[in-house]
Amino acid sequence: MVRLPLTPAEVARGQRLGALLRRARGDRSILATALDARVSPETLRKIESGRVATPAFPTIAAIADVLGLSLDAVWAEVSRPVDDATPETAGQQGRQRVAS
Repeated sequence: MVRLPLTPAEVARGQRLGALLRRARGDRSILATALDARVSPETLRKIESGRVATPAFPTIAAIADVLGLSLDAVWAEVSRPVDDATPETAGQQGRQRVAS
């Protein structure tokens, strides 16, 4: 099977997802979070770094559950338009979304 290259929009969505999960994880270790979600620490690390831009739904659902994130909050963050935030304010707006 040949995978098509990701579009810039898919890459950006994966980066927003990773940033959201990192913020939600806070000071909690990748190892503890991954084990609680029943995914490998390497998988979580790749998702958080944006290297896996399109992770499987059950993986994201498990991680979101462990981090106390609703799937609605995850979807709202990753599906927002790219021009919704400038690079300088993207992190700040994401923190506001997680806190809401």
